[in-house]
Amino acid sequence: MSFPGIFSIVLPVGNYDLAATLTSGQAFRWRRVEDGWEGVIFGRWVRFVQITEGIRVEVVQRDDDWTWLEEYLQTGVKIEEITASFPRDEHLAAAAQACLGLRLLRQEPWECLASFILSSTKQIVQIQQIVEMLCERFGQPVAVPPGHPVAWSFPSAQRLATLSEERLRCCKMGFRAPYLSKSAKMIAGGELDLSGIAALNVEDARRELLRLPGVGRKIADCALLFAYGFQQAFPVDVWVLKALRTLYFPRRPPSARRLLDFTQTYFGPNAGYAQQYLFHYMRTHVGRKEGRASLPRK
Repeated sequence: MSFPGIFSIVLPVGNYDLAATLTSGQAFRWRRVEDGWEGVIFGRWVRFVQITEGIRVEVVQRDDDWTWLEEYLQTGVKIEEITASFPRDEHLAAAAQACLGLRLLRQEPWECLASFILSSTKQIVQIQQIVEMLCERFGQPVAVPPGHPVAWSFPSAQRLATLSEERLRCCKMGFRAPYLSKSAKMIAGGELDLSGIAALNVEDARRELLRLPGVGRKIADCALLFAYGFQQAFPVDVWVLKALRTLYFPRRPPSARRLLDFTQTYFGPNAGYAQQYLFHYMRTHVGRKEGRASLPRK
């Protein structure tokens, strides 16, 4: 199914699992509609449909340069080379087989960071609800196909910096409101330059993000991996922690230091990808078998 009043192209790509990529806890604004996925990225309404030739992209505004979408979807990544770089163990082999085609997205840094600030102790569906309310109340309407429901951009740090914590709490973010508010004010005020993070090494980049209220190592690593593409970043949430303890340390729970050393040395040059494959595998395969698919993302 395709909506009237849109422009479309096909991004040719093989071995790409669009559904797994968009639902694997990286981004929170994608919705399944008919045979495709709808969302707003970089302030533009977009619809993706998986087809035999690759991914059909539908937008409202015509564009002669689709690099921004190729970068977001990471269609140029040779996923077979990524998974071939994983350590040779049965657990990653099973995860790679079960989740083959899963990509890491390359998101807009502020939206990614803010979304993960809002993710603490929440399940994915709850994070989606909070983010959607935030966009509806404080984002800007974006162009959509004729007759389509209104869609909203993610509110900028500058916009959120003007709001009181009470107004933010109306989006059901609870104790996360002051963290989001203070982080937005730091970024809007120039105390931290998100655009400059990409030019730093991973340690300095993480150190910068950790300056923000409510941002611990997990959230910082999510932003480093999903917005900036730092493959050294290895976010450890409840699902990944379960995977590490169950699959790699079944006899005795490792200390925090041992676990950190293991994640930084064992998984190789594409550790970030390995993390995401383990996360999605545990959540959609192992976790469901154990009846625990509702664990929070963060």
